[in-house]
Amino acid sequence: MKPLKPRTGLLLAAAAGGLMPFAYAPFGWWQLPLLALAGLLILAMRGTARQAAARGYVFGLAWFGGGVHWIFVSCYRYGNMDVASATITTAALVAYLALFPALALYVARRLGTREGAFLLAAPGTLGLSEWLRSWLLTGFPWLAPGYSQIDSPLGAFAPLVGVAGVGLVLVAAAALLVYLSTRTRWRWPAAAMFILLTTGGLALDRIEWTQPAGSPVRLALVQGNVEQQMKWDPAYFEATLDRYRRLSVGQFDADAVIWPENAVPALPSQVDPGYFAALRAAAGSAALLIGMPTEDADGRYYNALVQLTGPGGEYRKRHLVPFGEYVPLKNQIGPVLDLLAVPMSDFSAGGTDQPLLQVGDSRVAASVCYEILFPQELRAGAAADWLINISNDAWFGDSIAPPQHLDIARMRARELGRPIARATNTGLTAIIDHRGRVTSRAAPFEPTVLRGEVVPRRGLTPFARFGEMPVTLLCLALCLAGGWKGRVGSGRRL
Repeated sequence: MKPLKPRTGLLLAAAAGGLMPFAYAPFGWWQLPLLALAGLLILAMRGTARQAAARGYVFGLAWFGGGVHWIFVSCYRYGNMDVASATITTAALVAYLALFPALALYVARRLGTREGAFLLAAPGTLGLSEWLRSWLLTGFPWLAPGYSQIDSPLGAFAPLVGVAGVGLVLVAAAALLVYLSTRTRWRWPAAAMFILLTTGGLALDRIEWTQPAGSPVRLALVQGNVEQQMKWDPAYFEATLDRYRRLSVGQFDADAVIWPENAVPALPSQVDPGYFAALRAAAGSAALLIGMPTEDADGRYYNALVQLTGPGGEYRKRHLVPFGEYVPLKNQIGPVLDLLAVPMSDFSAGGTDQPLLQVGDSRVAASVCYEILFPQELRAGAAADWLINISNDAWFGDSIAPPQHLDIARMRARELGRPIARATNTGLTAIIDHRGRVTSRAAPFEPTVLRGEVVPRRGLTPFARFGEMPVTLLCLALCLAGGWKGRVGSGRRL
């Protein structure tokens, strides 16, 4: 294939990457990534390994620059940063994330010196780069390619292979599309495989991987809509508690009433005991679950979901946000970050062996905000009958982040075959069924209560049983196959 001029390749890579953000919520144009990724693979083939990496990097800058620019909102509007600092922080994150597609294409081009070998290796290297992004430096797999397909036929692969597998299927389909447009050998098998990947989800979508288990659970999800600037201000503390109390009155005919992350912006010891006593008395037999910070006997703080009534219990957030909830290398850089004045930014991580909560006859697994981003960790709750996710998306303002966050939760529901009750401070509060469909949703930025129900489910999806390991091994196999094909077919080195 004829090489491209370096500048032309970079401009086309930026244009292809610029399509990617529109595939995610709130836009949802899920057809775009197939074209964008196919274009990226063509660009990578039409150059050296270094040029492939450069084009992958520019693609990543456009992809993540358009998709996670809301980081600026969090840093500037709510993180006490000035414009310059918030811009630098956002740009640094985007620049870091763009390294992953760049590295993937460089390795794929080194393995696949010929076009066929490259197209075999590239889905594997891109899949492994996403796997690396999901855990390196605690992980930030936001905008993983699979999330763009939550409403497409490819989304039905989620219970089978998870979001990583959905992304692998997407990239493999893009590679096959490129193969069909550039090669003449083995076109019919390639076409058959392309059709199988892009339409196979229609058949998979008919499969019920889990089964109903018990009567519907009636829910009341309380959305306080407390502005982030007010949330931790002592002057508004009593007004915040009163708002949640007033919104909850009259809702205790539900089986469970759920407040969002840090709805009570204080430790239990800092709240008038009469407040909780009145809530317990009003709740009666309903389960009242409250997001709030807690403290253990050793003085460690946790971002927690506390079950105030019924059998009681507490879930402590396990996967914390670096620099937001804890400070890595605190002794070295903590004094500098103190300038940000992020409230309650010294949390400890909860244990990995926490028991499930009990709501009526149901076992419930909880997660807090950012944790919903990590499918391997939510697999620990696969034995639960339904899931709770609480969040405070006020940090994102009126940006594209809350819709993206909701789609991430929807993907977890599809992967595990479990409904999710998602209670947030400002939105998007929603109830999601076991197929990842939003059955009811509250209007954002309004103090309100969302009523609805979830149907408990039992049984395990293949992803819940086996996790991401099969997909990771398949990515490795594709890399090895591409490398072998490239070595056998050509002794040339790029």
